[in-house]
Amino acid sequence: MEKIWAGRAAKHLDQIADDFNASIRFDRRLAVEDLTGSMAHAAMLGAKGINSAEDTEAILAGLEGILQDLQSGYLEIDPNAEDIHSFVETELTRRIGDAGKRLHTARSRNDQVALDLRLWLRKEIGEIRSLTAALIRAICGKSQEARDAIVPGYTHLQRAQPIVFAHHLLAYGMMLERDLGRLADACRRLNISPLGSGALAGTTYPIDRDMTAKALGMNGYTLNSIDGVSDRDFVAETCAALSILMMHLSRLSEEIILWSSWEFRYVELDDAYTTGSSIMPQKKNADMAELIRGKTGRVYGSLMGILTVLKGLPLAYDKDMQEDKEGLFDSVDTVKMCLQVMAPMISTMSVNREAMRNAAAKGFINATDLADYLVRKGMPFRTAYKTVGQIVAECTAKGLTLETLPLEAYQAHSPLFGEDLFDAISLETCVRQRISPGSVSGPSLDAQFAFLASAVEGL
Repeated sequence: MEKIWAGRAAKHLDQIADDFNASIRFDRRLAVEDLTGSMAHAAMLGAKGINSAEDTEAILAGLEGILQDLQSGYLEIDPNAEDIHSFVETELTRRIGDAGKRLHTARSRNDQVALDLRLWLRKEIGEIRSLTAALIRAICGKSQEARDAIVPGYTHLQRAQPIVFAHHLLAYGMMLERDLGRLADACRRLNISPLGSGALAGTTYPIDRDMTAKALGMNGYTLNSIDGVSDRDFVAETCAALSILMMHLSRLSEEIILWSSWEFRYVELDDAYTTGSSIMPQKKNADMAELIRGKTGRVYGSLMGILTVLKGLPLAYDKDMQEDKEGLFDSVDTVKMCLQVMAPMISTMSVNREAMRNAAAKGFINATDLADYLVRKGMPFRTAYKTVGQIVAECTAKGLTLETLPLEAYQAHSPLFGEDLFDAISLETCVRQRISPGSVSGPSLDAQFAFLASAVEGL
């Protein structure tokens, strides 16, 4: 296939160099966006009288035919094409003749590919936000099921204070809600048309950039033609947002792996989301969660890849920028796959309330509440803190818990302990009395459910 840039060179490109230079094996994913952008560009050229009405009609019909044939499978993308842009232009010219050669008037592949990538990312971010919203709904559904299941809250992976399992899960819902916002912000900033920037300096033709931007549903056009073709900060920003999202999925995956182990047994994953061992018949492995945790690294790698490509790149366009796509495509595919697995894995996960409650009964996780009991009786907090520490030491030495230490033993430490003590330090009371906004109690859970329901509305 003759190169669309043929003419200057006196000899053909070496075959190995040609393969090395070509991007058709991956930018073929931009076919729909390339055709969509080309239609908007062709319509504008016709409206401005740059191309004749007859040529414009032929170009638009030809592009629509290529799109339909690609979508139906009647037409296949030529793997020998240099890139998706040259494939479309060559196929268009084959179908409609010289009129097809007029499509590229007032346009460069530099602004063309920048547009294609923005259009593709806009669509993909929308899908990822919908999948993230589905995961938030799954988390909220499981949290409603387990809103009164008491479980130890942890700091430093040590049992710390009593909470309910719903509160722990909803923390991830809040993280994912911020991921929705980050993705929306990235989409807002990338939804600007670079078309009309040309190779770097604009064009001498009287084009209407606002017309093409509006036709493509974009919020205006880039005001600096060099910036329009030579930056991929929108790719880096999207990869950063995806990396943070994957970090949250990885943290949740790690907890699911721990919770489903025999040492915890807080949850049991559905068989549909676990695997077994080739030699140990008793095994039920949380492989889906482990894979999500592992795939986080490749998304991080794509972010570092695009940042490294851009870090020393002079303006304007350089061929290095062809490296903006493969890592991005992989990140998008990986994130979507992980979200598609995570949501039903959460929804079908069963909660072992008994194991959670038994774990909460150990580890003196109501010690802070015991100190608060003394404070409410008039003891200074630091004195109460020290007193409770001494009581915990006594319980440890005797193999008792705060609930099983006799009242007279408490009163030996302070006369402020009374008959109301054991009700005050029961785990249920500890949870119920945490009344501050954002805490673990029922009203706070209701507020969190309402907030997350509003965040995913319409997604």
